[in-house]
Amino acid sequence: MSNAWRWSRVTLFFCSILLLVSRPVSLTASDRLQEIKTRGVLLWGADAEGGAPYVYPNPQNPGELIGFELELADALASKLGVKAHVVQNQWDQLVPALDRGNFDIILNGLEITPENLRHIAMSQPYFVYAQQIVTRKETQGLAGTNDFKGKVIGVLSSSVAERLVDDIKGVELKRYPGNVESLRDLKAQRIDAVVMDLPIALHYAKPDPALKFSGGSFAPGYYGIGVRKQDLTLLAPLNKAIGELARDGTLERIYRKHGVWDERQEQLVSLGGEGQSKGELSVSAAKPDKPVSRLTELLLLLRAAVTTIEISVLSMVLAVVVGLIIVLLRLYGITPVQWLAKAYVEVIRGTPLLIQLFLIYYGLPQLGIRLNAFCAAILGLGLNYAASESENYRAGIQAIPHGQTEAALALGMSRWQTLQHVVLPQAFRLVIPPVTNDFIAMFKDSSIVSVITMVELTKQYGMLAMSTYDYIGLGLMTAGIYFALSYPASIFANWLERKLHHDRRR
Repeated sequence: MSNAWRWSRVTLFFCSILLLVSRPVSLTASDRLQEIKTRGVLLWGADAEGGAPYVYPNPQNPGELIGFELELADALASKLGVKAHVVQNQWDQLVPALDRGNFDIILNGLEITPENLRHIAMSQPYFVYAQQIVTRKETQGLAGTNDFKGKVIGVLSSSVAERLVDDIKGVELKRYPGNVESLRDLKAQRIDAVVMDLPIALHYAKPDPALKFSGGSFAPGYYGIGVRKQDLTLLAPLNKAIGELARDGTLERIYRKHGVWDERQEQLVSLGGEGQSKGELSVSAAKPDKPVSRLTELLLLLRAAVTTIEISVLSMVLAVVVGLIIVLLRLYGITPVQWLAKAYVEVIRGTPLLIQLFLIYYGLPQLGIRLNAFCAAILGLGLNYAASESENYRAGIQAIPHGQTEAALALGMSRWQTLQHVVLPQAFRLVIPPVTNDFIAMFKDSSIVSVITMVELTKQYGMLAMSTYDYIGLGLMTAGIYFALSYPASIFANWLERKLHHDRRR
């Protein structure tokens, strides 16, 4: 009876969750506009990290944001009779965040494309952009996309540049979460060129003496404001405001102030107006993507899983070896070496893995040491986990009774022989469970190497989910793959632990 009651409560709980999740959104588009006016604040999503010249921290006053889109947001909000407030969000996750209701609109260099229009509604254009190829100063050629074959090209993830370069055969594509990382890799000679929106190139690349524009700008397009599909009537006042700002010269004044005005922007006056325009594309105009089969998605995830396995296994091997060296130096080295080993453990454990990866991948090239993303990922994960493994070993070694060491020394064994034949074999058996736990954890922590352009399992999931918006189905597949990778490691550890157990009576 108690079990039946327990299961009924569990069922009731999950049913309540399902009802809450599946509850239809009652907020209409007109309610959204009214909510903004009642609130007195227009929330707009943008990424200020490496976000110049759109919105970024003022170099003279880092606590203040500046940028041409910041001033545009203030002008648009003024037309609506409210204030503007920016909500920080990673750029390639702006559309999902908008769907979740984190903010009212997206205003952050979001291109008006059929892909975006399948998921959100967009305003008429407020800026005309183009693509620009950036190379190192000494690079010859690469003046057009026809020169990309056999080259490594960097792009911003989920951008038009990514889709343009991805369609070119024979090109190795490197995707970056922000604008500055690709230029760092370009100067570090890890990639051959970067394709980015012209405003970004004007701000970051043109002033850099190590870089140059290669060829003219190409593939023009439009930036638009993104809103949820259920907020369609919010577009009317936004379009009206954009048209008025274009006609009264406000857009030109803002763009000239930030150095992004060119002859292309003159189109904005003719595109302005309250009705349908070239930029105000209809969702029906977007051609549907050819559906990707589950098998294809699974194969892509499995291919990325191979990269995850390679990184995790090699990193763990490095961690085990380095961790053993550190603990031996800490326990048996001379005093200065012991302090250095202890300091290594405390510093590595006390700093984020993300910072360590950035230092290895982006910092070492400034010292003349250039590692590719794969080697940097292994080195970063391996050295980070070596600190934890050394502590596991220390616990195992110190758990061995000191009398065994004294007995071995009394029998004439050297200290190294005692370690090799008496202490370490017993200690290894004791540390198998925590080391295995760390190995399983490394499978999941390996996802962080995506910040240095590695496309492992989690990054591949994110890329597929961003293109299909199937976060649940792909998420379950990805979680299943992670479990399939981790569970055999746990079984092997249990087998090895039993194998090394000296008490055969059990």
